[in-house]
Amino acid sequence: MSTPLPEPLRGPEFSSYAPDEVGWLLTDLTGVPLEAPAEEREEAVQSGGAHYAESLPVEYLPSAEYGALFETALRRSARRVALGVGVVAELLRAERGERLVVASLARAGTPVGVLLRRWAARAGLDWPHYAVSIVRGRGIDALALRWLAAHHDPADVVFLDAWTGKGAITRELSAALASSGVGGFSDELAVLADPGACVRTFGSREDYLVPSACLNSTVSGLVSRTVLNDRLIGPDRFHGAKFYADLAGADVSNRFLDVVSGFFDDVAGEVPAAVAAVRAGERDPTFAGWAQVERISAEFGIGDVNLVKPGVGETTRVLLRRVPWRVLVRPDAELEHPGDLAHLRLLADQRGVPVQEVPGLAYSAVGLIHPRYTRGATGADGRAAQVAP
Repeated sequence: MSTPLPEPLRGPEFSSYAPDEVGWLLTDLTGVPLEAPAEEREEAVQSGGAHYAESLPVEYLPSAEYGALFETALRRSARRVALGVGVVAELLRAERGERLVVASLARAGTPVGVLLRRWAARAGLDWPHYAVSIVRGRGIDALALRWLAAHHDPADVVFLDAWTGKGAITRELSAALASSGVGGFSDELAVLADPGACVRTFGSREDYLVPSACLNSTVSGLVSRTVLNDRLIGPDRFHGAKFYADLAGADVSNRFLDVVSGFFDDVAGEVPAAVAAVRAGERDPTFAGWAQVERISAEFGIGDVNLVKPGVGETTRVLLRRVPWRVLVRPDAELEHPGDLAHLRLLADQRGVPVQEVPGLAYSAVGLIHPRYTRGATGADGRAAQVAP
């Protein structure tokens, strides 16, 4: 007799989202001590002693100054995000039909999935929404795919993320679906921002700040990044994550959703023309950003493209969760989108990371993870050390 498939986790028992907004195809690891300082995790990962998904970084709690920057970013960018959500949703309706099932890539994709579901509801459509785990180098959660295939037509499932960087997850998704043994799923990924030209379905190819990138769990339903640890996750369990209910006082997850969706009516009239422009333009992925990442890796003597994280969202992750070395910014990016990089400059200052202006970047910002990291590379004050090129 086959083992029954586990059921999705839902709020308020798991996450601060309403139960109908998202079902998490995850295993609840709340209470399991998985957090480790960024320095220890980075040393273990770069030495080959551990995979980044086996543990969790210590959750970043924003200072009052940083929290104010998030609020400013949200007010400034909410309408732009709302328009992107509408464009992605209407592209999907036009090209995939109206009976869609949204599978967002946890964790960054989950707030976008909730917004997409809310947009569809305006048209009387009920798009089921689930969060699934994908891990670079390990693939997508095969048990989650089996669950989706058992409960929905795989042809209706759309995989969704917030943004692309150099396209590593896009390629990981294609390879993982091809080898999963579960057929019928499309490997096309939909995103709000696609500055690396990695997907066909996108709201924009500009590298702009999606405000949810500024924070971790406190803008993602108080759920951690996903965990794949063989000691905890067997073949009959979804990938894992933790619910940080104790951070409820800092939670802005539903505020982010409400502020963005509050602009849906305001942008609705612009969506048809924006969709037409995307459909009429060049959509085939070129992975143009990957070539620049390779050049940056060589120019700065890094030797590993995985340590180069392009785009505003990925650079923010480097500063929040990894051991950063440098932040590269395109000087005119702050003229095009005033304030989009303010949170990066504050985080870099807090961690003692140099910010270097590089004209001609394909992205607004690029984060460089410390390329030769040991615990000795961080000074006594905990700030990133400089490494001679």
